[in-house]
Amino acid sequence: MFQSSKNRSKSREIRAVPPLDAAALDRLALRYVERFATTRRRLSEYLMRKIRERGWDGPPADPIALAEKLAELGYIDDRAFGEARAAAMGRRGLGKRRVTGALQQAGLVEEDREAIVPAVEDRALETAMAFARRRRIGPFASVRAERPEREKQIAAMIRGGHDFTLARRIAALGPGEALEMGE
Repeated sequence: MFQSSKNRSKSREIRAVPPLDAAALDRLALRYVERFATTRRRLSEYLMRKIRERGWDGPPADPIALAEKLAELGYIDDRAFGEARAAAMGRRGLGKRRVTGALQQAGLVEEDREAIVPAVEDRALETAMAFARRRRIGPFASVRAERPEREKQIAAMIRGGHDFTLARRIAALGPGEALEMGE
């Protein structure tokens, strides 16, 4: 009924994973884009990491070319990925600086980032208020914050990617007050 520790260790031996070849790399790439929304750069970095981990067998691999091929076939759309990521970050209340930083880190080219930024800027007040609501800042707080607490709230909003002026205006509001756009 019980296995000795010697028998158990034999059953748990790790098999050596064979090195990748072109067909295995294609399968890895397809599986990755099937499971995750991604960009060309992220996919090529993933494939390069897998080659480093498992080794390579055959003619030199070109993960960048494979990512480009999948983009041409429509499996990867950097701009659609960026728009979805920006919208999700906006719903979480993150501001323009955080969104553009995340898009740059994901590997979106400048042209795609510049196409997405105007929509992010248009929702700046909405996302800042969402951030304030989540963190109970300004009009969403139960009591008006004193200066040290208000400074911490402003700092949190700035780390969230929001403009200093807007963060200061929201943090200065008392519970239940509305932000006047004409100020």
